[in-house]
Formats: sequence, structure tokens, C-alpha cells
Amino acid sequence: MAPARVLDVDPLLDDPQTRIVVCCGSGGVGKTTTAAALGLRAAERGRKVVVLTIDPARRLAQSMGIDSLDNTPRRVKGVDDSAGGELHAMMLDMKRTFDEIVEAHADPDRAAAILGNPFYQSLSAGFAGTQEYMAMEKLGQLRGRDEWDLIVVDTPPSRSALDFLDAPKRLGSFLDGKLIRVLLAPAKVGGRAGMKFLNVGMSMMTGVLGKVLGGQFLKDVQTFVAAMDSMFGGFRTRADATYKLLQAPGTAFLVVAAPERDALREAAYFVQRLAAEDMPLAGLVLNRVHGSGADRLSAERAIAAAENLEDPRIVDQGDGKAGVRNSPDTQGSSESAEPESGAAPDATAPGSAPTPSPEAPSPTAPGTPADPSAGTQTTAPDDTPERSVDGLAAGLLRLHAERMHLLTREQRTRDRFTARHPEVAVTEVAALPGDVHDLAGLRDVGARLATDRPELPDPGA
Repeated sequence: MAPARVLDVDPLLDDPQTRIVVCCGSGGVGKTTTAAALGLRAAERGRKVVVLTIDPARRLAQSMGIDSLDNTPRRVKGVDDSAGGELHAMMLDMKRTFDEIVEAHADPDRAAAILGNPFYQSLSAGFAGTQEYMAMEKLGQLRGRDEWDLIVVDTPPSRSALDFLDAPKRLGSFLDGKLIRVLLAPAKVGGRAGMKFLNVGMSMMTGVLGKVLGGQFLKDVQTFVAAMDSMFGGFRTRADATYKLLQAPGTAFLVVAAPERDALREAAYFVQRLAAEDMPLAGLVLNRVHGSGADRLSAERAIAAAENLEDPRIVDQGDGKAGVRNSPDTQGSSESAEPESGAAPDATAPGSAPTPSPEAPSPTAPGTPADPSAGTQTTAPDDTPERSVDGLAAGLLRLHAERMHLLTREQRTRDRFTARHPEVAVTEVAALPGDVHDLAGLRDVGARLATDRPELPDPGA
């Protein structure tokens, strides 16, 4: 199988033509950490970066040493700015972004009427699709300011991570929908004609809607639609412009996944969806990849060695088991100790006591009971230091075998993905012993992203 293409992260981050990097993927694969690590690495290489997270979790703020993030970019302290770069971070505030749009595109009186409208407050706080659309709006605002060299976007988990690609279409469908046009029609007709149209042509419909939604709610919706009428076209225009921005050569999508079947299945979905939308895919970040510094010892050999240590009856024992081979358990074997010169052959039965004189041992008939007062030579009990060391070594060998099985499974899963998507460049990030919670950890992840560094250092280096 041909090796997968390698994703080279540093040239991507250093390229001044790269203005937007979007990290997407399923939940729990490390998108937030990857986005923050990329932003930190780019900043310390001389670029002015802002990291925008749409994920409401607080991990990004915690890892950057910031108490909290909001809709305003905040400068991250502790970044090495010797190359002239800066790092800022922010978290999308959906409602605040919607308020900013209203305030920027409506006169003060109309803006106040919209912001105080109950239907608008419900819409801006949690209407389906609003978060994704507002993410598009905020991304467009950040790019329009031309204040940052690079914008790194951390998307929400699961397949909804790509829902912001559908935001312009869904918003257009909502604004052009029959309900909105019906509610907007009386305001467009105006005056008595409008009231006559409402009373005659819509009395039945508004009566039904009033029963279902409530009369006051319907009135709030009509008031909101009338106030927002002049802004609807602007919503569509800006959303379409941001969509085209995501398709532009200056944007790069990175799909983040773990080397697990479900995560790579989601990654394959993202790859196919991005290709269908003509979005520029830079590559795949395979996160939390396991490794071993002793991978020359196969799982099968490790298990065989563990069984050898755990069961003294295994015949392929080394010299260290000589005491076990010569123990009384070997009665009836063809091997026996060679007697000293001039002494009678040793016919000591298992469990019998040796004679006091080593020069002239007295043979004992097989089956003769041993003298209980005499010392006996027996096999070392299981709690001796030798057996404790053997048990520990066997346990470590079995752990190594489990690790090697895991490595094989991860490699097989990755090979299946690369076989189906040979065009996708891949970089691997080794699994870390703990969570990333500070800039030092993010810096380490960034180095692993850029260099494809193995989990353990090469002992021969």
C-alpha cells in the first residue's frame, strides 16, 4: 500500500496567503486543542492570530490562561512574541452577534424596537440554525476588519460542525418562506388596503395561527418581520459573501479525527462534504495516536514470554529456573545430580532428609518418609522475591501486548481511510499522558502537529 501523503503544517501557517483555518470533526477528538495549538504556533512564528471557538465549552480559555472568553477578541499573555506575532482568542456569543448586526444595520429607533421584541429575543437566543449563521457573520466581521493575519475557527462537535455551510441557504429559505411572506404582506401593502387585506384575505389563517401560537406571539412576529424587512436582504448578501470566502484559496479546512473507526467514518463524511461544496481541504489531523518504543517485540512474543514466567512447568526456561528444574517436582526424570568421587549414588526420594555427612550420603529407599526434624530442599514458594519479579515482568509483558494490539488496530483503521482517500494529506499527533491545560501543553501539541514527532524519543538519537 502506498504511504499516505504527509501534511506539512508549518508552510500552511507561514503562508501569508492563508488567512482562515477551519478545524472540523466529530466530538471528543481534540478540535479545540488543535485549533488553539495551531493559533499559538502561528503566533510564535510571527503572525497576528485570532482563534474563534464556536464550542461553548471553556477548554480554550482555560488552556490559554484566560478566565473567560466572550464575543470580543482577548490578547493571550505568555506568548513568545520575539517574531512579532500576537495571539487573541474569543468565543462566539450568538445573541450578542445578532444584536451587533441589528445595531449596525438599523437606525436607533428601529434597532431598539427589534431588540425589545419578544420574538426577536427568542430567535436570537436559540432558534435552530441561528448559531451557525452567527458563526458565519462573526467570521465575516473578523475577516472584513483585516486586523488579523490568520483566523483559526474551532467548530462545534459532531456533524453539526459543517452546518454553518448550510446557514446562508437555510436562512434564505426561512426569510423567503411562505409564513414570512404572509406575515410581511400586510406591512408591505400598508394603510387601509393593508388592513382590508389582513381582515379579508388572512382572517382565517391568522385565526388558526393565533390559536396555535397565541395572539400576542403572532403580533410579535408580525412586528419583528416588519421591522426587519429592510435587513433581510443584507443577511443573505453577507452570508453568501462569507460562504464564498470559505471557498477562496486563502481558506484551509483541517479535519480532526482520532484513530478510531467511528471518528474516521465521520472524518470521511467531512472530506466528502467539503469536496461536494468545493471547500479547500488542507488535510487530516490524526490525533491521539499511540506508539511504543519497544515495537520490535510483537504482541505474540510478549504473551508467550508472560506465560513462560507465570507457569513454571513451561519447558523452555532459562538458567534462572535451574532451581525449579532440580526441585523435588522432577522425580522420575532422566536427569539426576552426579555424585561426588567415592560416594554412593544418590537415591534420595522426594521429601527425604539428607544425611549429616556430605562425604558419605546414606541412600534412602524410595518412599521412605523424611525426618521431620531435618531440613528439606523444596521449591521456592510463590511469595519469594523471584516469583514476585516474575509476576511483575509477566504483567508488564501483557500490558505491552495490549499496546501492540492497539497499535495494530489503529494502523489498520488509518490504512482503510487512506486507501479510500489517498488524496488527503495526513499528520499524526501522538497521544499525550494527560490533558492539555496551559500554553506549554499547547506548544507541545503544535510541535507534534508540525513535525509528526513520535511518542517517545529515539534512544539512538
